[in-house]
Amino acid sequence: MKCLILAAGYATRLYPLTENFPKPLLKVGEKTILDWLVDDIAAAGLVDEYVVISNHKFAHHFEEWAATRKEQISVVDDGTETNETRLGAVRDIQFAIDALKLDDDMLVIAGDNVLDFSLTHFIRYADSKQSSAIMRYFEPVEAKLRKCGIVEIDADDRIISMEEKPAEPKSHWCCPPFYYYTKADAQRIPQAIESGCGVDAPGSFIAWLATQTTVYAMEMPGSRYDIGNLESYKEVSSIYKGIVK
Repeated sequence: MKCLILAAGYATRLYPLTENFPKPLLKVGEKTILDWLVDDIAAAGLVDEYVVISNHKFAHHFEEWAATRKEQISVVDDGTETNETRLGAVRDIQFAIDALKLDDDMLVIAGDNVLDFSLTHFIRYADSKQSSAIMRYFEPVEAKLRKCGIVEIDADDRIISMEEKPAEPKSHWCCPPFYYYTKADAQRIPQAIESGCGVDAPGSFIAWLATQTTVYAMEMPGSRYDIGNLESYKEVSSIYKGIVK
């Protein structure tokens, strides 16, 4: 299995910290965000290659970081240099697949979130379903629902519908940016883009995929800490204690 790490954004809301430095390499406690994520996944021994998808401006930072790790890590430079010219997450994923000729099951994760639970739970859930999968968590605040990917599910966790940033949310189930694609489903990304799938939010591909095949949504067994701006970075840095479950 490959792990694709989405890290091609420019994190403009975190300026000046990220004006010349990538958000995934900011420290939270004693480790960088990426080290928290990779340390957790690597401990399970289920991934044989990590692929960091970067923009051109920050690629050298990720290459320097990769050199400090013992895992097989490839850094893919998507060639963009500004927030205005970014490819979007879905096109970045396809860019990496094409660049490295990837042909495997894939764990696709945002490189700028930290979790207090192990992603191993999610990987094993998707494996048990033999299907592509996402995670979901209950969000009671309606204003926050309009800023997220929202999913409807049936009694067996199967996705009925999914929509990114809906004006009228159909449920209270939000989807964090962590996805599992089967090898066969990963090969459908070009078809999704050609069909008009959104490309900016990574969940847009899953929203399209769920209209084509069965995709499951596991309830998240803990908390996710999203670092969106300077205030949230300071808050997460002060309270995050690592994986506890």
